[in-house]
Amino acid sequence: MKDDRAWMQLAIREAKKGLGRTSPNPCVGAVIVKNNKLIATGYHHQAGTPHAEVHALRAAGTKARGATIYVTLEPCNHTGRTPPCTQAILASGIKRVVVGMLDPNPLVAGGGCKTLAAQGVEVAQGVLVEECRSFNHPFSKHVTTGLPWVIMKAGMSLDGRLALGSGQSAWITNEQSWRQVHRLRDRVDAILIGSGTALADDPALTTRLSGRKGKDPLRVILDTALRLPLTARMLHQASSSPTWIFCGPDVDAKRAESLVGAGAVIKQVRLDGAGQLDLEAVLCELGRAQCTSVLVEGGSRVHGAFLRAGLVDEVNIFVAPIFIGADGVPLLDTLGLQQVVDAPRFSTTKVRRFGNDVLIEGLIEK
Repeated sequence: MKDDRAWMQLAIREAKKGLGRTSPNPCVGAVIVKNNKLIATGYHHQAGTPHAEVHALRAAGTKARGATIYVTLEPCNHTGRTPPCTQAILASGIKRVVVGMLDPNPLVAGGGCKTLAAQGVEVAQGVLVEECRSFNHPFSKHVTTGLPWVIMKAGMSLDGRLALGSGQSAWITNEQSWRQVHRLRDRVDAILIGSGTALADDPALTTRLSGRKGKDPLRVILDTALRLPLTARMLHQASSSPTWIFCGPDVDAKRAESLVGAGAVIKQVRLDGAGQLDLEAVLCELGRAQCTSVLVEGGSRVHGAFLRAGLVDEVNIFVAPIFIGADGVPLLDTLGLQQVVDAPRFSTTKVRRFGNDVLIEGLIEK
């Protein structure tokens, strides 16, 4: 129905207010409507706090009786850190529930809709389902696989270079793109770079937003031999988020102890057949820590390794209108392809302009 789609659009806007704040829970929005008039709205603010439906029902009060509630995600019917939303809906007297996407959580998986329907509530499913799925990819992947959603992010020249041959990379892309990168950081649970980038750039890996306080993601460094200096900027700044350094199993114990003393958290993981950190083991460790999304910022060896391993889910590539040349640092190191059909391919979901830069967003085809 046309009205259902319009009201679900409003529920989606509500849900997106929680982006970057609800992990490991999903972003969910709810809208209560009666006689085609808006009664109340709500969204999930943070894990462990009331869900979107509860916020909307509390705002509606007795006006919820006989109304319709639009929810971007199927209401839960199990007790977690909060009571089941299905019980709150039934107690409110809501007569119709319109759901965007079913909950991929095995504890729910259609059970919420079945519970409501069994109690005589009219239930409609699949309204703007793709739109509802689009902002909950991290939750869906984590709740079904235990692994975080991996976003490959890079800023490059038109000829695919991340930096000059000297390593200098500042301001290849413009200030508008820089601000968008920090909005991305504000929405993810972790940001990941390799030791080469850490040594070359000494980045802060924090979120800096104009006009409001951003959320610093967990900082993750892939550093097989623990080369990060004790004076690294990321270890000496005002940030509530920790810095995790993933290294191999045979690193020098005193070196590891020194980095812990400087504020780092050391995570030892197995090596792959090439003697590099096993990236799936890294992602498993992050997933166990309830990290649902990782922004991989490179450099070229890290980008190439994630693509070779088939671990990238989404790409965000900023392209600047400049040329750097063959002596520059490429976006990727070798992928070892034998034929074009084997190349990682993504479906473009959005192309946006930031000044003269272009941002290409897409999902990797699995």
